[in-house]
Amino acid sequence: MCRWRPEETLLSRAPGAPGTWRTRGAPVRRPGTLPGITRAHPILETRPRGSQMTCLSESEAKDELSNLLSPLPMSEAPADTFEPERTAASDRVPIHGPDIGSGGQGGDPSDEDWRCQRKHVFVLSEAGKPIYSRYGSVEALSATMGVMTALVSFVQSAGDAIRAIYAEDHKLVFLQQGPLLLVAVSRTSQSAAQLRGELLAVHAQIVSTLTRASVARIFAHKQNYDLRRLLAGSERTLDRLLDSVERDPGALLLGAVRCVPLARPLREALGTLLRRCTTPGLALSVLAVGGQLITAAQERNVLAECRLDPADLQLLLDWVGAPAFAAGEAWAPVCLPRFNPDGFFYAYVARLDSMPVCLLLLGTQREAFHAMAACRRMVEDGMRALGALRALGEAASNPSTHWLGAPAYSVQAVGAPGLRHFLYKPLDIPDHHRQLPQFTSPELEAPYSKEEERQRLSDLYHRLHARLHSSSRPLRLIYHVAQNETLLAWVTSKFELYTCLSPLVTKAGAILVVTKLLRWVRKEEDRLFIRYPPKYSTPPAPSADQAPHNGFFTGL
Repeated sequence: MCRWRPEETLLSRAPGAPGTWRTRGAPVRRPGTLPGITRAHPILETRPRGSQMTCLSESEAKDELSNLLSPLPMSEAPADTFEPERTAASDRVPIHGPDIGSGGQGGDPSDEDWRCQRKHVFVLSEAGKPIYSRYGSVEALSATMGVMTALVSFVQSAGDAIRAIYAEDHKLVFLQQGPLLLVAVSRTSQSAAQLRGELLAVHAQIVSTLTRASVARIFAHKQNYDLRRLLAGSERTLDRLLDSVERDPGALLLGAVRCVPLARPLREALGTLLRRCTTPGLALSVLAVGGQLITAAQERNVLAECRLDPADLQLLLDWVGAPAFAAGEAWAPVCLPRFNPDGFFYAYVARLDSMPVCLLLLGTQREAFHAMAACRRMVEDGMRALGALRALGEAASNPSTHWLGAPAYSVQAVGAPGLRHFLYKPLDIPDHHRQLPQFTSPELEAPYSKEEERQRLSDLYHRLHARLHSSSRPLRLIYHVAQNETLLAWVTSKFELYTCLSPLVTKAGAILVVTKLLRWVRKEEDRLFIRYPPKYSTPPAPSADQAPHNGFFTGL
């Protein structure tokens, strides 16, 4: 069942020769290990995931984990193995200031601060027109983006498409989305697939503002159009998106949303409240706080077609977390790229009773602002009667809560000594086809209080995820002893789990910690997750003349 491969490493070979690029249909040379990449600790490899996997009970999970770990030798890894690339503190802390950021002044490639960033993200048009840069001014980087365009065009002229370039400790990942070209330049531990997923999230953020059909129509009419005119103000939203990926990678890594820990009776009462407060054309109602989901209710006809993709919901949660929605109410069109990249909904966003709790109502009727505002007043009155506003407001203002300002919990609540942090995603949730993928994790505490330590832990999670989900040889379990922590990643048909343990924890101790963690999650699952999402049916639209503005099918 288990195979011990002493020669297996997490990054034993370079994905490509330095200075060369990978193209579809072309072989890739593998000359050997790149400079600076050390041989990692031997990794336990078990049989690949497949359709033969069965659900495990708690005792079976403990027995299987014990059996899987038992063949491991007692020797530990060298101190420098399996660690992300070490960089100076200045390399790890993002630069925030008037001179750095998309559209700012300075930040050209000759600037040392710009060159020290761990990761850059660029967006440009096929004609080489700069649109966005994570750091620096797009005007100062126009020549750099021109080189990227020329490189892509050169490969396309040969009937191929460039996907990635590997040069020493840098990865350059290219993503072509219609008339837009997105490029990530990284020296983090993220794989090319993970960087490509990040670029897709950036593209989705742009499409949510303009729709895919609108972008295609603009560049079909004028290839060198400056898209920044239509994206004015969206640069900060993209900055916040990339910042959140660096600080808290769970949502993008696991393809799920984080729910606010909440007592099941209160969450169900809030879901019932959203079901009752409806209006014609209402498709989705969301309650959120600090970028985390409290509950959401969807119209039955929407659920009959497809479930709401977690990437779309996360986009909405990030969107309503913008400072522009800090007070009052707003009404704006928004596109959900995974649901329909060529259409849009009308979104009503409001803060409830001057609290950090946010209500988002998504509808299909252009003139429904006042009807949505009436729904908001009903929801607000209902939450006040339930005492939910006060409870959520007190939890969000607690100084021990999550850095986003949303209620969180400490890893100490698990009651497993040696456990420092974890990411847990259930896979056996009821009504899985229509259920929203969710995950949970505690707040980051010491020794991960500093930004550079958080980034190091994020890099470790990215490496584990890339190895578990390798397209060529996926694994079910990875156990690794590093210098500063012990890591265990495990995926079954029931859950996906990443744990960070104390470096002093033994294999037997790791089994005990994971067993306690799984028992605790099973006990608290009704508080941590939305088990049965509420559904409702809205009354028919008052007239048919508004049908052309339906967000399911219409582009801008």
